[in-house]
Amino acid sequence: MAVTLSESAAKHVANFIAKRGKGYGLRLAVRTSGCSGMAYKLEFADAANEEDIIFESHGMKVLVDPKSLPYIDGTELDYTKEGLNEGFKFNNPNVQDECGCGESFNVKS
Repeated sequence: MAVTLSESAAKHVANFIAKRGKGYGLRLAVRTSGCSGMAYKLEFADAANEEDIIFESHGMKVLVDPKSLPYIDGTELDYTKEGLNEGFKFNNPNVQDECGCGESFNVKS
């Protein structure tokens, strides 16, 4: 079981934490939302919770709660720039369908 960051995503997270002046890592979770059922939730974490599962990728920590892990296991989080748009991209092998707006997804059962 693993959740990883691409080198580009790790650099972006490291830069943001440095500008912020504090931070332990990046918290990745899923929540019920959207037209396809689930949505990703990203936030910077200043500390790990007792139940967090912690992965390290390119020197950065990714924190995942046990309930979210089955839906995002194997996911690589990338940071991409395409023209004027930039942001995180989720390469999740568990996704079966995504909604048209790209905000939510459902997984293989």
